[in-house]
Amino acid sequence: MLSIASKLAAQAHRLLVTRVDPGCFAQMKEQLPEAVYHPLARAITINRLSHLPSRPGVMVVSGGTADLPVAEEAVVTAELMGNVVDRAYDVGVAGIHRLLDHLPQLRRARVVVVVAGMEGALPSVIGGLVAAPVIAVPTSQGYGASFGGLAPLLAMLNSCAAGVSVVNIDNGFGAGYIAALINSIGEAGEDGEEQVQP
Repeated sequence: MLSIASKLAAQAHRLLVTRVDPGCFAQMKEQLPEAVYHPLARAITINRLSHLPSRPGVMVVSGGTADLPVAEEAVVTAELMGNVVDRAYDVGVAGIHRLLDHLPQLRRARVVVVVAGMEGALPSVIGGLVAAPVIAVPTSQGYGASFGGLAPLLAMLNSCAAGVSVVNIDNGFGAGYIAALINSIGEAGEDGEEQVQP
């Protein structure tokens, strides 16, 4: 992995490595001193474009604190792709009043990533409250009959709220990437033409 990361870093302005432990980062840091480790997301980034302005419009929401590693993976991905990411964590349906405290912020977002385990109801609730696209991320966290994320995955796929799409279990990277693409739609390029580019 170190040789692959080094080759990519030599050719690109940005680098993202997901699902890595601190030991791997320590080895990579020796070869790539500009690398940054995000412990909660378990991700390594290099961003040589951090001086450029970031786009507002992405929000990441989590049902519970057990969902934070997946939520932070989505945040790190979207931020690396040039987005400002707002967060609302631990606002699941078991304490719905906490979610409603963030309603104005949710309604300003251009795209919302919703990370939840257990019964997976949170994306449907948010999908009914906002006009923006909602990217649902089921997590393998939870107990009882959540079946390692299968129960929230099926619930999210069966959402009756329009505008909810679903990525695979624990796929924070995929959700953050899609959110960044959605948030970039309609940006004018240097020649005045609209571009869809992360």
